[in-house]
Amino acid sequence: MAAKERLIGFAASTAPEAQAALAALTALHGQCPPHAADVIVALGGDGFMLQTLHETQSLDTPVYGMNCGTIGFLMNAYRIEGLRERLDAAKEEVINPLAMKAGTMSGEIVHALAINEVSLLRQGPQAAKLRISIDGRERMAELVCDGALVSTPAGSTAYNYSAHGPILPIGSDVLALTAIAAFRPRRWRGAVIPKSAHVRFDVLDPGKRPVMADADSRSVRDVAYVEIRSEPKVRHRILFDPGHGLEERLLNEQFA
Repeated sequence: MAAKERLIGFAASTAPEAQAALAALTALHGQCPPHAADVIVALGGDGFMLQTLHETQSLDTPVYGMNCGTIGFLMNAYRIEGLRERLDAAKEEVINPLAMKAGTMSGEIVHALAINEVSLLRQGPQAAKLRISIDGRERMAELVCDGALVSTPAGSTAYNYSAHGPILPIGSDVLALTAIAAFRPRRWRGAVIPKSAHVRFDVLDPGKRPVMADADSRSVRDVAYVEIRSEPKVRHRILFDPGHGLEERLLNEQFA
């Protein structure tokens, strides 16, 4: 008896290229609602892939991305032919997001998840002043900077890398804590910390030097503190063509 074909749910960004790909692929393979799909195919760039992963995280359904955007580190190459064969041969990577808890000056508490990174950024013209604690122990009394971030291995080639942070291998039990334009200590770029670490940033002098926090583009203004930890209870399953998985791409970035 032939194996039952997997049901595919397609999702696409609003970009014309992605919408054209959606029309072509659904004409070939049909369309299945995400909750009933065996696999979700996301058509767009990395930003849309992150959006799709967030929207489908409760389904435990693997997501296969095809690049119809300008950036595609989390995506596979777009080709209309041979999709089912590619899905059958794809290799799965499982990543955990970061959990952010941000407390604002007004007393509001905001929770969010971030697949790439949680960042703190100055809101105004003056540099931010941050105190950094790891697992309840103060590690830096004052960091004067434009901001700082904590990145997962999957996000280490994104904003973290642009801020001169380290590229982290997929599957490594570490996170990158990276300063953004550090002024004091001068040239301090951050640290590599255990994945199990609980990181806390306290904003010093927030009235004069306001700071915002961002978790995968979900922004919170006027934060007083931000706590960040890895969330092992949430698993994102991402599919890649053989030989083009995250581990290989991270190695390529380092030897480019």
